[in-house]
Amino acid sequence: MSYLGNPIDVIKKLYTEQKWHEIFTFCQNMLESDPKDLVALQNIATALLQVGKYDDVIYYCDTVLQMNPLDEYALKNKIFALERLKKYDQVILCCDKLLEKNQNDSWTLDSKGLALNELNRHEEAISSYDASLKIDPNNTTALMNKAITLSYLQRHADAIQIYDKVQFIDGTIKEACLAKSDAYTKLGKTDEAFLAAQGLLVTDIIKFKEKAAEKKMRVFDYYCLNEFLEIEKREKQHQEKLDSKSN
Repeated sequence: MSYLGNPIDVIKKLYTEQKWHEIFTFCQNMLESDPKDLVALQNIATALLQVGKYDDVIYYCDTVLQMNPLDEYALKNKIFALERLKKYDQVILCCDKLLEKNQNDSWTLDSKGLALNELNRHEEAISSYDASLKIDPNNTTALMNKAITLSYLQRHADAIQIYDKVQFIDGTIKEACLAKSDAYTKLGKTDEAFLAAQGLLVTDIIKFKEKAAEKKMRVFDYYCLNEFLEIEKREKQHQEKLDSKSN
């Protein structure tokens, strides 16, 4: 099928429709006119990435990198392909090239950290996440990856504080509270593990335990009591609304 119009507009339309084979064919035709057409080379690589042809992705990315060794788009596509192929040493090399161009690239620092983790170079991975967090202290990707690494290294107390920060920044990341609960379990702190699994932050866990102790109750029993009282309160409020409407 032939397409009319600006090549970039055509490619955008094909991307919207997720027509990866058509993108490949269209861009190949562009390369017949100009073998060094960067738009064609980059979009072929991206389309091939979508269909899992990772070795071919690397070939087209390398074609671009022969012209510009620090091309960001090509290096990132190559990193995606190398990650799928589990070639983590090469991922690190690509990350280092990107960092030559921009030392403050959080995405690249996080990607390098993950590759270092895969190679069991965990302390170096933590350094990479720390570098990312200097740029953005609230980078939840870097925080989670650092916490997971610390947990793997049995540094559970340190991991708990970072999982807690992730929860504070973004309460929708449920993996953080579950991982924090698991870390407490590994430390033998069952009450804290239970409360963490309910989504409580560290400061709230401490306060909750203090209140339970004041009531001379087990943490689990005190939690259940609070849940019961909260349900009772909501039902009472609901009934009061119904009564006010009937009157």
